[in-house]
This record gives sequence, C-alpha cells and structure tokens, in this order.
Amino acid sequence: MSTLPLPNATTPFWRTELHELDNHHTTPDLPSECDIIIVGAGFAGAALAHYIYEDNPSPPSVVILEAREACSGATGRNGGHLKPDVYYNVPKYIKKYGVKAAVEVAKFEASQVHAIKELVEKENMDCDFVLTRACDATLDPKLAENTHRAFMELRKSGVAALKDVFYAQGKDAERLSGVKGALSCFTFSAGHIWPYKMVLHLLQNAVKRGANLQTHTPVTSISENPLPDGRWLVKTARGDIKTKKVLFATNGYTSHLAPQFKNHIIPVRGICSRITVPKGKSPPFLPYTYSIRYGAGEYDYLVPRADGSIIVGGAKPTFWHDKSQWYNGTDDSKLIEPAIPHFDGLMQRTFVGWEESGARTDRVWTGIMGWTSDFMPYVGEVPGKANQMILAGFSGHGMPLILLSAKGLVQMLRHGKTFEETGIPGVFKATEQRLASTKNEILEGHSSNQAKL
Repeated sequence: MSTLPLPNATTPFWRTELHELDNHHTTPDLPSECDIIIVGAGFAGAALAHYIYEDNPSPPSVVILEAREACSGATGRNGGHLKPDVYYNVPKYIKKYGVKAAVEVAKFEASQVHAIKELVEKENMDCDFVLTRACDATLDPKLAENTHRAFMELRKSGVAALKDVFYAQGKDAERLSGVKGALSCFTFSAGHIWPYKMVLHLLQNAVKRGANLQTHTPVTSISENPLPDGRWLVKTARGDIKTKKVLFATNGYTSHLAPQFKNHIIPVRGICSRITVPKGKSPPFLPYTYSIRYGAGEYDYLVPRADGSIIVGGAKPTFWHDKSQWYNGTDDSKLIEPAIPHFDGLMQRTFVGWEESGARTDRVWTGIMGWTSDFMPYVGEVPGKANQMILAGFSGHGMPLILLSAKGLVQMLRHGKTFEETGIPGVFKATEQRLASTKNEILEGHSSNQAKL
C-alpha cells in the first residue's frame, strides 16, 4: 500500500521557477464543509478544477488538497513529454481487448496533443508548449524485428489510424533519426511542455474563480462509509472537512486513501534528468522528441527544449532488473543510484554529431508514478462508493491521457452523463471486475523481460 508523499523530495528542473501558489492557503483555516474535494494538485487535479469552473455560472464550492507543494508529484517530475501511443501497443491491445477498444485508446491519446495545444492557446499559457514529432528509435535487433512484423500486420489489417505514422528501417532509420545504430524508427505527432507552469496556470484560474487551494495539507483518511447525511468526512493533518463528493487525483498515492486500489495502482519510482551543453556552445540540432528503445520494456525518452537543454528520463537498463529500486516505493527524496552515471555522456553515445558537444548532466531527480496492474488508468465512479470518483493510475503515461479524461469525468459530475457518453475509452472505466482481478501485468512483464536477457 502507498504512503503519503514524503518530505524533502529531490528537486526537478520544472520546479526551479516557482509560482506564487506553490505554497498556498486560500483561507488561513480549512472550511468545515464544501461541495467537492479534489485530492491532489497535479495535472489531474488541476484539469478537474478547470473543467468544473469552465463556463459555469454557479460553480460548486471546491477545495483542492495537496500533501506537499502544488504540482510536486508525478506531473512536476516527468519529462514534459506529450507523446501518444498510436502504434506500439495497439497490436497488444487488439489481442487483449479487441480491435474497437484498441483503436479507441489510440485515437483518444492522439487527440490529446491538439486538445492541449488548443487549451494552451485559449488560456494564453506561458508554459513552453511545442508541437513537434516524436521519434521512436530501436537499437535491439529482436525488438526491431518484432516491432516491424507487428506494424506491418497492423498496417495490412487497416484497422488502426496510422496516417500520421511514418516508418523507416535500416540505414534510413539511422540517417533520419540521427540515432547511432538505429535499426528502425517511427515518427508521429507529439508535443512537449513545461508541465509545472501549465498546472499552476490552471490552478491559478480555478482559485480566481473560487476554488480553495490548500497545499501542505495531507489527507490522512476518508470515512469508510458516508455520514448519515450522505457526505464524506475527509480527515487532514490540519482538520476535517465534510464534503458531498470526493475526487481522487492521487495517482501513485491512491491506495493510502482508497485501500481497494492497493494491488491495482502501484507506486513505481522513476528517474529523470536535464542535460546541458557548456555556455557559449550551440547544441547540435535535434528535430524530434525521442524514445530510444534498448530492448523490450527498456528505453530512454528525450525532450530537446528551446533553451538548448535536453530532458532525459528512463535509464531502465541500469536498474530495472532490481525491483527493489522501483516497485511499490514512494521515496522520491533519494535518487536511484545505479542510474545516475547513465546520463553522463548519453548524448555523445547516442546521437550523430554530438561527440564534441560537451553535453553534461545538469540535474537528476526521481518521481513516483502510479502504474496499474493492467496498464489502463482508472477513471470514473469508484465502485461501491457513492459520490467518490477517480482519475488516477497512468502508468507513467499521463500527459496524453489526463486532460480529456478529466473533461469527461466532469461531464459526469456536472451534467449527469454516463461514463459511456463521455468519449473516454471504455477500458479506462473503474469497475468491480477490474478491482476483483488478481493479475499483475507489471510483474508478469518484468519476469518475462528478465527471462529474455
């Protein structure tokens, strides 16, 4: 089971320019009651608040509770990579869920790129949003062969929307990607962003419209059953609040407050870095964002920023074999020690033309993701808990999932829509059946990958 977020977390690059709401109490004391409590002030919590207040002439009273500073969890620690999965896992999802469901997920993810672009432009956000293309470059021969075969079958079947996907292999892959030894590469539309600035912009708007943001207010428990009047009693380190509805935007920390998710949303520790080149040097041009696939389930992701730095996360080949380094842990105050040297010289090793760049590691940090046992997020009403809803469990892939999932969830909340009417993929729905499952695909996949080494 997860714990509360720990103090003294490592400092990610995204939290080096802090917003005035980073440490904020809208009111000196907590209100004794409200209509809605949102637990968590990351992307999920901020997006929920945004849609609750959007075009709402008579909004409910909303309290946003955050255990640490605003956007100090997974959103403030990720790579800022808005990268949908439009082909890679589609064959697997077709086998598992059927063609319709698999294509629904891929289209939903792809639509988020332009949805976030539109939101950024509409809200005039200063958050370094860039619309670009992602490049997946594969270095492992067996993975390249398997990916090629699966993609050819997918393309031949005509079931998936692949119009935006370009595929190259062999020497073409190395030349087009700029990745040394690339055996294949795929490119498709993606984006990147300064996630902290986006979230704080949304939170600021919500506070201006009436939301009560309370940082450094960890929720310690929620009553097991509703009170006689139907409300929930939410206990925090600074007092109790009675609320009509509870929205969990708690990702890897969910099971601390909702123990039914203990074996279904598991905290997973990841590592990320920022690489820079020395002042006075111009970094070689990188046209894409990247995933460098070293083998099944082992990769780095890279986001070249306009300031010349590169955000690099993953480093899985260095520690993924050791579960104690990443599985079911919530300590983001310490680094993953075996991974730290991985970032040194990474650009020089990986990209053509970077050998004399002088690129070096500027900063390394850790973060806690919420991985689900079936790799699908939990969205919708919490089974068996009236007036509790959840938006959590993104398995390290929340950026292209959260915004429109939040929009759909608020349509249920505000307009009484059913889950099926929201446009959220059906496999995301929080159901009793999913909570009853004892399968753990995280560990199954880990064991399978280790057996191949």
